[in-house]
Amino acid sequence: MSEVHTSSAASDNKEPACPDPAVREFLIEHGLSAPQARIICMPLSGGVSCDVWRIEVDGRVFCVKRALPRLRVDSVWEAPVSRNATEWAWIEFAGRHFPEAVPKLLALDAERGMFAMEFLDPARFPVWKQLLLDGVVHSAVTASVATILVHLHQASAGHEDVAARFDTDRAFHALRIEPYILEAARRNPDVSSPLNKLAEQTLTMRIALVHGDVSPKNILVGPDGPVFLDAETAWYGDPAFDLAFCLNHLLLKCVARPNFALTYLNCFAAFRTAYLNSVTWERSGDLERRVAHLLPALLLARVDGKSPVEYLCERDRCFVRETACPLILSGRDSLDEIAEVWRAAVTPHAAL
Repeated sequence: MSEVHTSSAASDNKEPACPDPAVREFLIEHGLSAPQARIICMPLSGGVSCDVWRIEVDGRVFCVKRALPRLRVDSVWEAPVSRNATEWAWIEFAGRHFPEAVPKLLALDAERGMFAMEFLDPARFPVWKQLLLDGVVHSAVTASVATILVHLHQASAGHEDVAARFDTDRAFHALRIEPYILEAARRNPDVSSPLNKLAEQTLTMRIALVHGDVSPKNILVGPDGPVFLDAETAWYGDPAFDLAFCLNHLLLKCVARPNFALTYLNCFAAFRTAYLNSVTWERSGDLERRVAHLLPALLLARVDGKSPVEYLCERDRCFVRETACPLILSGRDSLDEIAEVWRAAVTPHAAL
């Protein structure tokens, strides 16, 4: 959903109809379209877990998102479609604290597993992932992402009502623990024991509301700051997961674009500082330790999990394995130490 590009259907100037009668029914039932209105429905690309369409009806433009029971990846990966309503609930929660950091919600149909929200024009809201890959790298943007995230974690920490609303262990296991950490463990027997233990420990945490997919592809850089998308993996658990998930992508981009490695590492430091300096619900050192243990596991998962990043070649994937596995075994507790290990390894790798 976050990588908002129209499909090839847009190039021949045709006006595609709704691909499924359920979409038209949803729009009519929720007052987003009159029964006889012409609905222009354009599929948007960028995600593996959902169908997303840009809808135009009576001059109004918005998005409709529907969760898929089976994700579009090479491996078998299934997850409950109830995550669509979970995403709606996370956006609602975030919108009460940072309304500028999430899209406006329009209508939810939990039974159909779909909801409508505002459409954000990619000309004004570019995808952070593409900016990073293009070398448009600003530490201030990274610090803003961390600032929003830490305040959302703070707003939810210790709140039993939020914990009850986001009691989504089953979905989080299906969408994050099994296809990422446990799949990486299956493919890398030498580190399977610490990875299996890490997965078990992560699922026991009940600390704050976690987005679960804080990836640069799910963050738009808008005129008023970052906008978060794709919160269908939201879960009341360990906020360390959100940090590790995002920092993981900054390190991977050092491998994909080594000429920008130092700027990515500066972003890594900016994120760490902005977040950890604002932690109040627990000792920041305890949280950093959990992030540092999750981070190399997620690095390995993004080359050997069920959803590997698409921008690394096989040589780069081997580098990630060879660098992440010793970090998993050593159990480093400091993010600065991990960043330094990564920097020292990336430099000679890039020179080959």
